[in-house]
Amino acid sequence: MSAARPGGLGRGLGELFQRTDLDEDQGGHQRASAPMPDGSYFAEIPVAEVSPNPRQPRQSFDEESLTELAESIKEVGLLQPIVVRKADAGYELIVGERRWRAHQVAGLAEIPAIVRATEDGHLLRDALLENLHRTQLNPLEEAAAYQQLLEDFGCSKEELAARVKKSRPHISNTLRLLGLPTPVQRRVAAGILTAGHARAILVLSDPLEQEKLAQRIVAEGLSVRAAEEVAALATREPATDVLPRRRTARQVPEQVQAYAVGLADRLDTRVQVSLGARKGRLTIEFADTDDLDRIMQMLGR
Repeated sequence: MSAARPGGLGRGLGELFQRTDLDEDQGGHQRASAPMPDGSYFAEIPVAEVSPNPRQPRQSFDEESLTELAESIKEVGLLQPIVVRKADAGYELIVGERRWRAHQVAGLAEIPAIVRATEDGHLLRDALLENLHRTQLNPLEEAAAYQQLLEDFGCSKEELAARVKKSRPHISNTLRLLGLPTPVQRRVAAGILTAGHARAILVLSDPLEQEKLAQRIVAEGLSVRAAEEVAALATREPATDVLPRRRTARQVPEQVQAYAVGLADRLDTRVQVSLGARKGRLTIEFADTDDLDRIMQMLGR
């Protein structure tokens, strides 16, 4: 008997397709969405009816990596649907052979897929971009949608940022969520943790520390600000205690905090301010070297 797919999770780009006209099978399961303008549609298709692309240059797949992906799919669902086209018998893969193979390893009977109706991939990419900024995605689905548009549909970060009306730092920071451990991703996908909490967790580099902080956030109901403080303390102190107790620090005056908030809004990134006994510290985060160049230009350097 095949394993069930996690309910309510893992739709990713599938959420960009209209779901008001979904066809249903006799069991009441959603099968296919209303088509895009180019005729492409999202569907849950049988894994057994998918054939690999004979023109796929990659012939070997790491077994350990496939097993890890299979476990992630069983936990969170498939956030990046494969892309196929109709064939004489079933479907032929265009993009996503590793995801398809991982579904086989996981023992799942169906796989989320975008069934492309045209050879012109640009039409489908444009339709997906058009729907992306109008669709309510959870942070993890948003990250997966960005990643798939960049990798599978040849979209640049500049084009993606312009089309979805988001800044490049927002795109980069959202993509970082895909690096979270699977249990943490599941909490984000389910709405238990916010994107702000997830970004605070990413300050920690050790996956075990990340999971422990996620558990503490849920157990203690920590705010994003409190989670950021815990993560910051954990990176400053020896890792003997993953989540150290808060140290007494000088209270940051409201006016100083207001400066930090204003600077964060202006630079479109996270800004932290802290006060010690003799001096203070202002920390400005950046996603990558391009983002650093952007910040420096805004600061007039």
